[in-house]
Amino acid sequence: MKRRTVLATALLATVAAPGTARAADPGPSVTRKGNTTLDPQAVYFVSYDGLVNNNSFQKNGLFTHNGHQYAAWYTASRYAVVARRPLGASTWSTVTLPHRLKADDSHNVISMGVSRADGRLHLNMDSHSDGFFYVKSAAGLLDRPTTTAWTSAAFGAVQTTLDGLAPTSQFTYPQFLSTPEGRLQLSYRAGVSGNGRNALAEYDGTAWTALGEWTSATGTYTSAHGASTARNMYLHGIDYDGYGRLHAFFTWREQNAAVMCSGGGITNHDTGYVYSDDRGRTWRNSAGTVVGTTGGADKVSVTDPGLVVDPLDPDHSLMNQESQATDSAGRPHAIVSYVPGRFGQCTTDYVADRTAHGRAFHLRRTAAGTWQKTEIPVPLNSSQRTKLVLDRYDNAYAVLPYGRIAAASKASGHTDWTLLYDGSGLNAFGEVVVDETRVKADNTLSFLYQEKSSGTTPSALHVADFALPA
Repeated sequence: MKRRTVLATALLATVAAPGTARAADPGPSVTRKGNTTLDPQAVYFVSYDGLVNNNSFQKNGLFTHNGHQYAAWYTASRYAVVARRPLGASTWSTVTLPHRLKADDSHNVISMGVSRADGRLHLNMDSHSDGFFYVKSAAGLLDRPTTTAWTSAAFGAVQTTLDGLAPTSQFTYPQFLSTPEGRLQLSYRAGVSGNGRNALAEYDGTAWTALGEWTSATGTYTSAHGASTARNMYLHGIDYDGYGRLHAFFTWREQNAAVMCSGGGITNHDTGYVYSDDRGRTWRNSAGTVVGTTGGADKVSVTDPGLVVDPLDPDHSLMNQESQATDSAGRPHAIVSYVPGRFGQCTTDYVADRTAHGRAFHLRRTAAGTWQKTEIPVPLNSSQRTKLVLDRYDNAYAVLPYGRIAAASKASGHTDWTLLYDGSGLNAFGEVVVDETRVKADNTLSFLYQEKSSGTTPSALHVADFALPA
């Protein structure tokens, strides 16, 4: 297997004291350090161009906590499984949960979260604009992983509510996130594609509370071709930075196909950004203006000013739910992907056009408060999504479809994007699920991927590990 550790180190040294120069921070590099098998026969079917075991919106399908890594997936017999291993270990301990995947729908992912207030593991699974299934562990299970038994007895019953709280009958896209105080929040969409609202619930270590919806589906959007009066906001992520600010990049999807130049495209348009400094209760645009209140009458809407940070019309097959991250200074970064205008101004088949001409772009807020976008010069060769990771030095890594890894250095202003790893030997289907928390734990880029198969023939599910600069 080839190892590539290219890209120069930072360009400038920083003066620490008169006559003393500090060595420049290293640039990005990746070194393969391991590959483990979670399941030699995981469930396999292609739905909405994706797999249920590794979809981009599956936040925390793989994560690290307290020296252990956790993963969740569906087996060939369709049972939900949750597993753990000590960091660096080659084998996983698994627990099969008493729930079977109900439909061949790649939206019905398993997402996990940790409530630090009581040390529980939470899982939300198997929903697409309908009811969900929820399981939580015994208290303290994740606080003492070396002394607590990893068995089915450590998990409670499968529920169809959040301990009695039923937030919506049309539930999709569960994403758990931990607040700085150790509470656990759950982001989700209420409604359906093209006509839905984002909402939050919160667990304080004792009970779940519905914080309410914070986006609106209403308002009129007009393109060069027509108008639409309903939509939903698709999140590229929802994440706290190290200073307690909650960040969310997004794109809008319109309900009315009349906004497109061709019915074979996709109605996604514009990349927007909002943030919250009060744990998701109040939302502001990048200029700091309040644009919505969670659970209030005024919600974030397509007609609000200052939301769009990278404009794009619906004719370029802009992908929804790509990825985002925040750097050590609390500045937001995102990956967006679409068919650039040099390949035409009207996509007519978004899967074929994205596969043939799609490109990913790195979008970030600079120290000056402006937005910088840089094309990653690697063809997608896929209709699918790219994941973003920042290392301890704020170098950026894009994990492209098929497990390819490109990177750019902080020193260059994130403009020197280069392919570091070509994915050879993985035989990955397409999208991967990145462990968003492991980089901070031990400078390792870790992602879950599934091998290509055909039809409904099960295939192997793996976790690949790459060392980043220490």
